[in-house]
Amino acid sequence: MNPAPVSASRIDFDQWSQLAKTDPESFERQRSALLDACIARASRNHQERLRRLQWRIDRIRETSGTPMAACVRISDLMWRTFNQLGEVYQQLGDNQPPPPRRSARILRFPRS
Repeated sequence: MNPAPVSASRIDFDQWSQLAKTDPESFERQRSALLDACIARASRNHQERLRRLQWRIDRIRETSGTPMAACVRISDLMWRTFNQLGEVYQQLGDNQPPPPRRSARILRFPRS
């Protein structure tokens, strides 16, 4: 039984899991179609980068011995990218001029 077409916001995990077990080719076709539809909804200036990222993820899945190995490798890729983003963010902050020093005139009040 093939799952009905789904949207990215409503995926029935059990249904897709069953399809992957019983008809892997259909699962891959439908998975690919869903991913393509998600990428197509992204802004044009992000679509090419998303396609390249999906290509990279697909190659990781193909060259990993098991689904768990693929998951670990994809997770590692995600964390490396996240850390690189953090480094860039830090460098941007390091390149900012220091905040202006604030000064104020101190008033002396007579003691009572």
